[in-house]
Amino acid sequence: MKANILYTHKDLVEKSKSGDRNSQYQLYKLYVDAMYNVSIRILNIKEDAEDIIQDSFVDAFKNLGSFRYESTFGSWLKRIVINKSINHLKSKKIPVIPLDQHEYHISEEIDESVDIRDIKKIKKGIAKLPNGYKQIIILYLIEGYDHKEISEILGITEATSKSQYHRAKKKLIQIINTF
Repeated sequence: MKANILYTHKDLVEKSKSGDRNSQYQLYKLYVDAMYNVSIRILNIKEDAEDIIQDSFVDAFKNLGSFRYESTFGSWLKRIVINKSINHLKSKKIPVIPLDQHEYHISEEIDESVDIRDIKKIKKGIAKLPNGYKQIIILYLIEGYDHKEISEILGITEATSKSQYHRAKKKLIQIINTF
């Protein structure tokens, strides 16, 4: 019989809800590396990502009573980490560029010289994107959020999310073509 994935680590979560520090530490050990990777992709600063991870776990354990198994614990925690990472960028006044009023044209053609399978080129290209574009690319392509979810996370419209994604993708292709 197949176990329901929503209840992954249910015993640890339930013990953590009741304040069991050992269970909280075990959950921390299970998820800290993955959550750090999520945060560092957004923030690009090791120390900031480490701070965000610690704050995220503290908040998660404080609010564990509100966790209702509507998603996996990991997904719930990931959402906290992403929101905290983005809020950290906002507090540093790194703007998300609203593009509602701008017309955009998307070229679906990819230059033949771009080797999409070259992960290093893509990572290097993403690192060179402006922060607003980088956020959209990471949330959409890497983290797997759709534009509705991204609009809620960033506090922008769905149209802005789509627009920024297409501009970011176009800019990323231009950057990769320069390598």
